[in-house]
Parts: sequence; structure tokens; C-alpha cells
Amino acid sequence: MTFTATALIGFFLGFAFGIGCSLAVLYSIYAGGYRAAIRDSLLPDPPRRFCVAREKAVHRTIEG
Repeated sequence: MTFTATALIGFFLGFAFGIGCSLAVLYSIYAGGYRAAIRDSLLPDPPRRFCVAREKAVHRTIEG
């Protein structure tokens, strides 16, 4: 193989799989956090951290 072909294959593997895998990991973290937030919002006594985040969101929405 020539250097150009090897470089293109390396670039493709590094860029496509690297970016694709990192996006998949970020999405799974986001989805897990979203599910946890939904679960916390349905609790009869939500955690303090959830209440603080909800108050900040409401305050931010009202201001602007």
C-alpha cells in the first residue's frame, strides 16, 4: 500500500470511528441523565438537587 492509501484509511478510522464512538457515549450519558431526571420528577419527595435545578430553570425562563 502506498502512504496515501494508508493515511486515508487511518484518517477514516480515526475520524469516523473516533467521532462516532464519542457521540454515542455522549448520547448515552445524556439519555441516562434524562431518564434519571424524569424518574426524580415523579418521586413524591424529589431530591434537593432536583429542586434546586428546577428553581434555576423556572427563574431563567421567567427572566428571559
